[in-house]
Amino acid sequence: MKSSSQNFTKITLEDFPNLKKNKIGIVVSEWNKDITSNLLAGAQEKLIEFGIKNENIKISWVPGSFELVYGCKELSKQNLDAIIAIGCVIKGETDHYDFICNAVSNGIMQLNISYSIPVIFCVLTDHNKNQSLDRSGGKLGNKGAEAAIAALKMISLIKIFISLALASIEFSSNSF
Repeated sequence: MKSSSQNFTKITLEDFPNLKKNKIGIVVSEWNKDITSNLLAGAQEKLIEFGIKNENIKISWVPGSFELVYGCKELSKQNLDAIIAIGCVIKGETDHYDFICNAVSNGIMQLNISYSIPVIFCVLTDHNKNQSLDRSGGKLGNKGAEAAIAALKMISLIKIFISLALASIEFSSNSF
């Protein structure tokens, strides 16, 4: 889906109050580091813009996109509110691209199913380097910034779920 039709970057500080205490993990692939560094910068800038303290952003580097899943799994053992997985896979002449893209997306999906911390998918899967450059701070924006907003939205959603659960418990205890 083309993100230019989305309003991910039109979010305001009022949409995400009280984020100063939240902690975000970011796992970044070293492969295509020129691209992933741009995505990381976009994510960090957006998180800080919305009130996440720089010291509450934990960054871990892994060799490639395939290793993102393991890095996210290990980072999930820390006291974090969300994790962003940043990588870039550029199509080559072999089927390697298909295997890596499939494995990483399925692995991150499994983490979201298995753990209680949201893991945000920020892995570019492009057909050439120009597409990756366009999506990592070029003419199509920065998918890292969009991933940061997705992480903040998930944190807000979790807070809503917790509030509803607490209200339900309070209601149940008052029913007796």
